[in-house]
Amino acid sequence: MGDHDTVRVRLRAALHADDPWTALYALNTDRTGGLAEAVEELYRSDADADADTDTDRDVLRPYLAWLLRMLGERGDEVLLRLLAEPAFAADDRRDLLRIAVRRELRLPAELLRAYGETAPETRGSGTRADGPPAPELVDAMGLSGDLSFAPRLGALLEDPVARGRAALALGRLGAREWTAPIAGRLGGVTGLDHVAFVVALELMGDRAAVPYLLRWLAESGEERVYDVHHALVRLTGRDPLLPERARGAAYAEAVRAAWADGRTGREPVVVRDLIVGSGAWARFSVDGGAGRIRVGFDPPSPGSSWPRWDRSLMFDGKPLYRVGSVCDTCELGLTLLGLPDGEAGRIAGGMRGRLADLERIDVGLLAEWSPVLGELETGHYRALLLDLPLERVSEPARSWWYRRVAARAEEDGDDSEYGEERPEDHWPGVPHFQLTAPVPGGRVPFTYGALLPSQPPQALDPAAVARHAAAIEAGKRPAAVVLGWIDDRYVEARHEERWLVGVVVDGHHRLAAYATACVPARVLLLARVGGDGGADGGLEGLAEVAAAYGCRRDGPGEDQRDPGHPGGDRRDPGRPGGDRRDPVRPGGDLTFL
Repeated sequence: MGDHDTVRVRLRAALHADDPWTALYALNTDRTGGLAEAVEELYRSDADADADTDTDRDVLRPYLAWLLRMLGERGDEVLLRLLAEPAFAADDRRDLLRIAVRRELRLPAELLRAYGETAPETRGSGTRADGPPAPELVDAMGLSGDLSFAPRLGALLEDPVARGRAALALGRLGAREWTAPIAGRLGGVTGLDHVAFVVALELMGDRAAVPYLLRWLAESGEERVYDVHHALVRLTGRDPLLPERARGAAYAEAVRAAWADGRTGREPVVVRDLIVGSGAWARFSVDGGAGRIRVGFDPPSPGSSWPRWDRSLMFDGKPLYRVGSVCDTCELGLTLLGLPDGEAGRIAGGMRGRLADLERIDVGLLAEWSPVLGELETGHYRALLLDLPLERVSEPARSWWYRRVAARAEEDGDDSEYGEERPEDHWPGVPHFQLTAPVPGGRVPFTYGALLPSQPPQALDPAAVARHAAAIEAGKRPAAVVLGWIDDRYVEARHEERWLVGVVVDGHHRLAAYATACVPARVLLLARVGGDGGADGGLEGLAEVAAAYGCRRDGPGEDQRDPGHPGGDRRDPGRPGGDRRDPVRPGGDLTFL
């Protein structure tokens, strides 16, 4: 039996297995050569050779569709060939086009027009004979890059069934003649349609939408303010600082006040409201931050019902890690998207002078680093000096991303498990450092910690690691700088789970040296709090981390309490004696261009 026949036999066996999903996953994981061609051949056949009726083909279709999507570029080539075939049944063509949309393929306009002439009817409530094009066709038009589809998509902005999807398709096309029509309709849409219209304007990247957004911001309801503010920031580059703990009506009022004077130009970055306590913590705010290092929403996935869903950690506009959705009942999972070729190290280059043996945080230190802090996203931050017990993990089965399910089962006494999923399915895609055990003493049963790299681990210089290891042995404490945050989840509405997540901005060699020496790693953690319309920002989690691992350097009269900790330092920075501001500037602001 030849190789081709062997692949066909294995594919058919997987499709008819007791658990086809697991069997197909294993088949694809093996990277079997010729698998894409075998799937194409099966698609072209009238029915599966082992099936008694065509009905069995309907059963197999979801499996074939999934496999085509997972085959990557090999599957894309097959998709393009199959979509060009006019002989397939309507259900087959719909599945193929949906896969192409999920793969974000740019399909020829002629193919899409032919599909539209024979497309299956739109399904769901409200369907009518003269209804909008099938959803997958609207998405494909937006991905096509062909502006000739814009008038047809624009006409759908009046259709309650299709208008949100059509607006996003126009945004993906960059059809800027539709900027004003989309922006002018914001007052007539609600819910996810309103979010889709705003996100479409962000995709356009057209500042012509700004006057409409400013007017609508003054009139819109409280629940719509966040999206309008987000779009204004993206389109203008101006990112004004909002109160740290504002939410609901107070948040909406603060946003409106920030844009009330109509200013839309970028302004000098200001690092303000600096408070330093005990040398172990500090708080500061970044107003008008450059946002070169930030967590932001990804462009919406074609075919998704949610215009805002996945997020990524960005370094200078390049996605570094996918952070996942804001859904608080979903598991947190990070995925490496691409390392920034030393960009993080270049940004942090101005921070290294005092990192060789960092004993405390003080005003002078943060003043020296103010240009780097200004590269962060606008917001309120905590700086914590920590000694973290870390281990380097390179085996997926050893990571907390996988081991957490066993901890849940032991804690809750249930049967939580990942089933047939492999440890690699929950692995961020790169060796990293993690806490040797969950943070002790917290309210949430498990607070895990993971510090992920921003440069290739294999690029570490052994001589540099050895040099830092010698300094550690001599009693010095070189520090790594980590941008991080606290992420709280209530997984499956059953398991409280918290993560301290960090990405190493500078100090990969130092962390490797600490792991080699089995000494807790000195880490300067910079964590943004109070973002996204008034979320708590993880102050409780940061306080728990500081209580467990804070670097204590007591001095006469120094306050050791973390300002985010219950019972901690909550002094009003506007009151006399209420803070430790930079004496160099009135008000304690650190300003730079």
